[in-house]
Amino acid sequence: MKVATWNVNSIRTRLEQVIDWLRENPVDILCLQETKVVDADFPRSPFVELGYHLYFSGQKAYNGVALISQQPLIDVSAGFTPILPNIDPIWDEQKRVITATLDGIRIVNLYVPNGSAVGSEKYEFKLRWLTVLREYLQNLLLLQPAICVCGDFNIALEARDIHEKVNPENHIMASAAERQALRDVLELGFADAFRKFTSEGGHFSWWDYRTAAFRRNLGWRIDHHYLTPVLYEKAKSCIIDTAPRKLTQPSDHTPVIVEF
Repeated sequence: MKVATWNVNSIRTRLEQVIDWLRENPVDILCLQETKVVDADFPRSPFVELGYHLYFSGQKAYNGVALISQQPLIDVSAGFTPILPNIDPIWDEQKRVITATLDGIRIVNLYVPNGSAVGSEKYEFKLRWLTVLREYLQNLLLLQPAICVCGDFNIALEARDIHEKVNPENHIMASAAERQALRDVLELGFADAFRKFTSEGGHFSWWDYRTAAFRRNLGWRIDHHYLTPVLYEKAKSCIIDTAPRKLTQPSDHTPVIVEF
């Protein structure tokens, strides 16, 4: 099975690029983030014509997640509430979580809040959101041992995940508190699929639109696949496909694909 994650930064803007990529890379499941469209306006037809099944949770202009699958998915749910029915509804006002199962494997597609700036209100929201995520995944683990949690985490966990011209100390997406919050999640039993196969730095999944960052490879690795032990052992590869980032008017992120 191949599962890809890709923050497309507007599915309607990047629709042709996504469809072309799927034709060339017919993954079993494509997990999209930042679709930026309400469900009624999601561009279904091009995917259906390719034979894909669609599941999405969106909102106007911001956030939004989707699962694009070759096979029908089961146990589909959006948001934290289906698994954590007693949490504050505020955590599902932003459309950032969708999950489903295929062949006994649970896929969790996330768009983690950016946090804006260290110490800001949005930063504190991000940290609290990650604690809710930990509880959510802890409950999912009681139901299924084979889980792939993927998406745009907006966190570079280590120095080697950021280009050398950035001082990560107290930098948004690299601050100590963000990294610790993510480690707390991973301590439930998740491991980084990419690092199973690639140990060196210099491999990134996001490049700022400014300062010719992509051409200069001034990037960050913030798009991840985290696997439970049963899937980690089965993982055959995990790669970052930089080709879509070279296109005209691309997303600032590029796909990351795991195979197991």
